[in-house]
Amino acid sequence: MQRSSPPSPSCSSTSHCFPLSHLHTAACGSETAAEPQKHEVRAGSSPSDFSRMRSILCFYICYALCLCLGLACVVCVCVWNSQWRGGFAWDGSGLQFNWHPVLMVTGLVVLYGNGAVLYRIPLSWGHNKFPWKVAHAAVMLLAFVLSVVGLCAVFDFHNNNHTPNMYSLHSWIGITATALFCTQWVFGMIGFLLPCTQISIRKLLKPIHVWFGSMILMLSIVACISGINEKLFFVLKGNNNGSKSYANLPPEAVMGNSLGVLIVAFGLVVLKILSNHEWMRPDSRPEDGVYAPLLQEDDE
Repeated sequence: MQRSSPPSPSCSSTSHCFPLSHLHTAACGSETAAEPQKHEVRAGSSPSDFSRMRSILCFYICYALCLCLGLACVVCVCVWNSQWRGGFAWDGSGLQFNWHPVLMVTGLVVLYGNGAVLYRIPLSWGHNKFPWKVAHAAVMLLAFVLSVVGLCAVFDFHNNNHTPNMYSLHSWIGITATALFCTQWVFGMIGFLLPCTQISIRKLLKPIHVWFGSMILMLSIVACISGINEKLFFVLKGNNNGSKSYANLPPEAVMGNSLGVLIVAFGLVVLKILSNHEWMRPDSRPEDGVYAPLLQEDDE
């Protein structure tokens, strides 16, 4: 009787053709070629894990700094307008104007910046992306609503006091940033939240959406800084109620300048987070709700 040779691997055995579900499948009969690939992944996992952990630690340091600077901006603008500008009201007086810097800094800078970096939080990477899309849209919508209310406060104040609107460079930059913010939110809602939007359109819109997001934040920061400087020049003239001029750097001027520095620092930290490619959410992360441990994910 003729002795039969050992059977060659065939596609009928899925355990032979697909040794690891998360790796690229080798061709049928190439088990020996697939084994070195597994050993390479295991051998290189330890340095990769250390690098990933260090990157995550750096992110959370920057993110904590972002939160602290944002909170400091809100506290600083509230203290400035309550202690030196008399507080808040909605009666067409100067107290109504005080809502304008508080709401614009809180909405157009702090909430906007925190909403922009929401996708970069590593804890969200292994989970379904849709809830984070909704959270991103909700934070941005709240920021936009606060910005609109802040614009209503200043326009109403100007109209009640017969002051011209939209004549300064600050107002031009601010209204441009708000208009672009509205456009950005609408197109983001249509492009990324509506289920009927095609994947190809989303891929086309994503780099434009990210770039415009950074530009809007920069415009918002410029608008806030120019507005703070403009306000300090208006109120610190040194010729009424015995107040010192801006040039003498009274405490109110120190507070206003400090607020501007905090806003710039906050914007730089946010832009640093947005510009670091290691902290980007991987595009190929599954959206079916299946969690994969962060340190075991393949590099994207």
